[in-house]
Amino acid sequence: MKTPLSTYRLQIRESFNLFDAARLVPYLRELGADWVYLSPILTAEPGSDHGYDVVDFTVVDPARGGAEGLKALSEAAHAAGMGVLVDIVPNHMGVATPVNNRWWWSLLAEGRGSRYAEAFDVDWDAAGGKLRLPVLGDGGAELDSLELVDGELRYYENRFPVAAGTADDGADARTVHERQHYQLVNWRRADSELNYRRFFGVNSLAGVRVEVPWVFEESHAEIRRWFTEGLVDGLRIDHPDGLADPGGYLRQLHELTGGAYVLVEKILEPGESLPSGWFCHGTTGYDALADVDRLFVDPEGREQLTDVAPVEPYRHMIHDTKRAITDGILRSEVLRLTRLIPASADLEQDIAADALAELLACFPVYRSYLPQGAEYLEEAVIAAQVRRPDLAETIVALQPLLNPEGELTALAVRFQQTSGMVMAKGVEDTAFYRYSRLTSLNEVGADPSIFAIEPFDLHTKLVRRQLEQPLAMTALSTHDTKRSEDTRARISVLSEMAGEWSAKFAELDAAAPLGDVPFADLLWQAALGAWPFSRKRAHAYAEKAAREAGNSTSWLDPDEQFEEQLHAAVDAAFDNPEVNRILSTLAEETKLPGWTNSLSAKLVQLTMPGVPDVYQGTEFWDHSLVDPDNRRPVDFDARHKALARLGEGTIPAIDEGAQAKMLVVARALRLRRDRPNLFNGYEAVNAEGAAAEHVFGFDRGGAITLVTRLPLGLQRAGGWRDTAVVIPAGRYQDMLTGLVFSSTGALPVGDVFAGLPVALLVKEEEQ
Repeated sequence: MKTPLSTYRLQIRESFNLFDAARLVPYLRELGADWVYLSPILTAEPGSDHGYDVVDFTVVDPARGGAEGLKALSEAAHAAGMGVLVDIVPNHMGVATPVNNRWWWSLLAEGRGSRYAEAFDVDWDAAGGKLRLPVLGDGGAELDSLELVDGELRYYENRFPVAAGTADDGADARTVHERQHYQLVNWRRADSELNYRRFFGVNSLAGVRVEVPWVFEESHAEIRRWFTEGLVDGLRIDHPDGLADPGGYLRQLHELTGGAYVLVEKILEPGESLPSGWFCHGTTGYDALADVDRLFVDPEGREQLTDVAPVEPYRHMIHDTKRAITDGILRSEVLRLTRLIPASADLEQDIAADALAELLACFPVYRSYLPQGAEYLEEAVIAAQVRRPDLAETIVALQPLLNPEGELTALAVRFQQTSGMVMAKGVEDTAFYRYSRLTSLNEVGADPSIFAIEPFDLHTKLVRRQLEQPLAMTALSTHDTKRSEDTRARISVLSEMAGEWSAKFAELDAAAPLGDVPFADLLWQAALGAWPFSRKRAHAYAEKAAREAGNSTSWLDPDEQFEEQLHAAVDAAFDNPEVNRILSTLAEETKLPGWTNSLSAKLVQLTMPGVPDVYQGTEFWDHSLVDPDNRRPVDFDARHKALARLGEGTIPAIDEGAQAKMLVVARALRLRRDRPNLFNGYEAVNAEGAAAEHVFGFDRGGAITLVTRLPLGLQRAGGWRDTAVVIPAGRYQDMLTGLVFSSTGALPVGDVFAGLPVALLVKEEEQ
């Protein structure tokens, strides 16, 4: 089996297609990347920039370069000695424009009689045998806007098929609509009345039943071709938690690919592990990201930052946000579960729905994989009884139905598929925008209540990673991160200056008040982390974040008065001299320590156990916020020129030019690719002396990583002074700068970090 030493993620779209990616291969090879890692490339909704809304599983998207583009990229990568990893989407299909998706079009036209009825997860009986489509606008006469055009029903720009024989008598459009296998309903009814499974709460992404053998075969025929013809070397599986049987799916995929390298986009909660027996090589690295970030957070700042904008304890907050999701946008999923309860259980429907919603809100991880993970259901049952003693009897009655002996029931399977949806929407997309103590910690796969991590604890985690998942991916930025790695690195500096942030935040909130103090804290941290950035980006982020938080405004019912005040606050960052001065001064104060955190975190991620991924463009400083901000076009020409300048031999300054980050990324990737024998183990490197707590290091079996942590505290304490790292005697070359150092058993840190705050040492005799 071919496995990567590192990957480089590219967002493939019409404006940067597979042919463009093929032309980029020489640069990626020169950078040191081992495999090219592609976002989804199967045919998606026209205009889709992300590709997760696949409308045709059988064809590489012509807009993304098509089959010829994939062939060109594959040939270029393989000729350069690189592999190809592709992101695939087995859980759902894009159905925003039915005519673009022949499976969905057939379903609408033929209903239960369609061959593709089995491919989609529809509860036909819930709506009198019809599929509800939430597309109508507000108003009682929206159906009067329907028209019959060219044998189709049209609702403004929306097109829907007409079943055979239902329009032959000259009936008007509204009457014809009543004869269809689908029912067009007001968009607000989706939350409680939808009868098809979605991806989270996205109505335009319909769940696919890939567990059905023919659905798996037809939706993976093109993927099979990729491996049969040697075009692709590995896969990244999007959202496996949405599948009925993730383990079974991975087993089938293992057979289809001939045992190729496979990663799963699986969110692990702290302390959770991948289910045993899965045919995959690990996760896509959110768990690694969470661990690395916390190394660069000062635990001394916890209390003061908590007091800046107090909110309820995190564990109670996420219960409430998850419960709001079960009662809100995913109410239809809860009701679907309720309908699956057997009549023999003799449970009152409304009470059962309430109990199921409470269990989902109390579920401690994304999902179980029964029989594995039954302990999580037990934990949820206990917590739900404590929170809702009035429901205790019903909750206890539901437990054996959700974890039956023998074969799993539809209710048990569906509950597992639903719990992850509730977690994602309630935590990542709601609580992460409310819990604002230190927002660099509010990241996918992380628990923001875990404030910092001690070096000892990170060492133990990395030893375990080396032993248990050496081929899992590690990441710092992805297309899904709420804030890019460099944005988070700067925000984390606030943990070292909590008192100053507290005072400056009070000034900001007084100068541009929002009336929602926790959200204001989040907003100004985002502004600081991304500063300087354009007014347009700032407004887009602020509005999205505020609506996701859902406290003062929301997507469904925007509060115009609050949003007007919100946009005024954003404008104040640019137009109000006092607000602009505060932000600009703070950005200047946090800039250098933020860059130090960035370089240190990057070197740890690139050299720690696992397969490091570099998200497109992040070999330069990247101060992005949540999507679509983090999916902006990348200037690869500028990066290629910067890479060429590394050969000039000088140690770059740590400044806006980003040459320092390019140096760290390129030299670490090249060493890892060209000298993999130096990365086969893991031992902690200890430090001694006055500033020992500010250095973190490890030996991977010949390559020694040393980084700086908590740089402001280091500066205040007087610098490195007598601090040294304990490594065997000998001469070592820093593979980043080329400088050579001699160790007598202890190597002075001040010498090693004289040029850069990080180092990657290799003993001369091992070169």
